Amino acid sequence: MIGKTIATAAAGLAVLTATLAAPSAASASGTEQVHLRKGLTLTIPSSWKAVQAGTDWTRVVTGSCPSLGTMDFGFRDAGCHGFWVLGPKALKIGNHTFQSYNPRYGFDPATDVSVCPRTVRLYKGTMKLAGKGLRKVGAGHRADYHAWAGTCVDKKFRVRMRYSQREWYLPTSKILIVDQWNTPGLDGILKQATWN
Repeated sequence: MIGKTIATAAAGLAVLTATLAAPSAASASGTEQVHLRKGLTLTIPSSWKAVQAGTDWTRVVTGSCPSLGTMDFGFRDAGCHGFWVLGPKALKIGNHTFQSYNPRYGFDPATDVSVCPRTVRLYKGTMKLAGKGLRKVGAGHRADYHAWAGTCVDKKFRVRMRYSQREWYLPTSKILIVDQWNTPGLDGILKQATWN
């Protein structure tokens, strides 16, 4: 019974992925448009795929993603290259102990130890502010931008890996973009975003 349920869920996710990533007119140029929330539209490489992972949780998968199509797919998985576009429901639980997101602390919904975004063999360590400012997200929209220097630690809390978590927060639209992979070209893609 469980195997049948998992297979059905995986098949549904595959259909959803194909639907969300359906080619648009921009595909002829190697890009496609992804329509997100509040009229935000990004033009991304056609090799990238937008996947809905729950209400107000959309991940744009940009490369290898071992958890895609499994029950482990979500914000707290590891090794899935991409970035998140989050809405109000995700923002309500975006801080430690599932408190509301606050840009001063970074997006990290958890009540316990989290897995490192890069590998399941390590745990999230500290995140320290490495930069902030305003960044353009399409014409007429500026995001509150924060870059966090994150660490991944072993069971003895020794730092074994470092990563960056970049966040673009649009408080009026209630949209947060979270990138833990320094996705090449993402800053430019966001600058060229359109709003309908």
